[in-house]
Amino acid sequence: MKNFNFHQTTEIRFGRGRIQELGQVALKYGTRAMLVTTKATVPSLEQQYQKIIKLLEASGLKVTHFDGVIPNPTLEVISAGAQMARDFNAQVIVGLGGGSSMDAAKAISVEATHAGSAWDYLFYKTPQPDASKLLPVIAVSTTSGTGSQVTQVSVITNTHERDKSALYNNILYPQVSIVDPELMLTVPEFVSATTGFDVFCHAFESTINPGTGAYVDLLAWEAISLVVENLPKVLTDLNDIEAREKMAWADTLAGLCIANAGVTLPHGIGMAIGGMYPHVAHGEALAMVYPEFAEFTWKSAISQFSRVARILNPELKQLPDDKAASESPKEIAGFLKKLKLNKSLREVGMPESEIQKLAAQSMVLPDYKGNPRVASEKEMFEIISHCY
Repeated sequence: MKNFNFHQTTEIRFGRGRIQELGQVALKYGTRAMLVTTKATVPSLEQQYQKIIKLLEASGLKVTHFDGVIPNPTLEVISAGAQMARDFNAQVIVGLGGGSSMDAAKAISVEATHAGSAWDYLFYKTPQPDASKLLPVIAVSTTSGTGSQVTQVSVITNTHERDKSALYNNILYPQVSIVDPELMLTVPEFVSATTGFDVFCHAFESTINPGTGAYVDLLAWEAISLVVENLPKVLTDLNDIEAREKMAWADTLAGLCIANAGVTLPHGIGMAIGGMYPHVAHGEALAMVYPEFAEFTWKSAISQFSRVARILNPELKQLPDDKAASESPKEIAGFLKKLKLNKSLREVGMPESEIQKLAAQSMVLPDYKGNPRVASEKEMFEIISHCY
């Protein structure tokens, strides 16, 4: 067996009804809590936010609510949240929502307690945040997608530079994550599909990343199988609590995987798409890339691509590994069609004139270097062109 590392410091509280424990959990870290969410654009969200605030207040906490998070949260969003945290003298931050809200909570914790902006503390910059200064973060996931509730990553967007990057440091793991599938019953179809496919991507890319190991492999393949079986069920019946529960578990497993192994080529491209075209959901961006990524990569990771192809289509078990692996692009495309995520870059409004620019931006983050087959500049241009 190859050597591997596995690190996790987040306390995970998983299961139906676990949200009732939020107040008691938050009270361990102080009496002044800032709730971080998106705006309540529908009545069900407003009801959810009020329920959470009441839970916190019932435990004796004073609460302020920052509802300025947007998909692909920007530096301006983080700065506004950090200012509110400072003005309120927040002692603990509760990030409630999908990846955008949980990532924003982590970045706000940094900016509220450090000089400068969160952008000054990206993964490749020095100095890194000081653990002794950070505000503790409790992550409450309401989608099954990013795994942010169990990762040390906070993704933020610099709209001025059209760049999407990340803070990445083991001190950014949430202190506690609450994963309650009942909170996910109100998530609409498109968001369920895009976040659910993100789970698939996190898990699969972890199996081909050089940082993988026996522990990650164990979690990743379980997550992939759960997504393939349960995501279509969720999209057929958004109130299927058992399928929602299994997707929440898959999301948690996949989050643990990327926290310890990491992602590869598709995520580097997906991040570039999100930075340049913020209206494109992260999972949607990954979906546009995945069949072409599989076509480009499968010969360099036959074992993993044959396995994922057979999970998607059990009839391929009769074929040799290389033949099954060669079918993976088609099987992934078929799965995306089932999820109604089979789009091109052209269909989401990307100008053809920016293919070269997107290809160059896709090589800014180091994710592509972890792919079993590393793309050259020319190959990256060809990949993006085919995705277009």
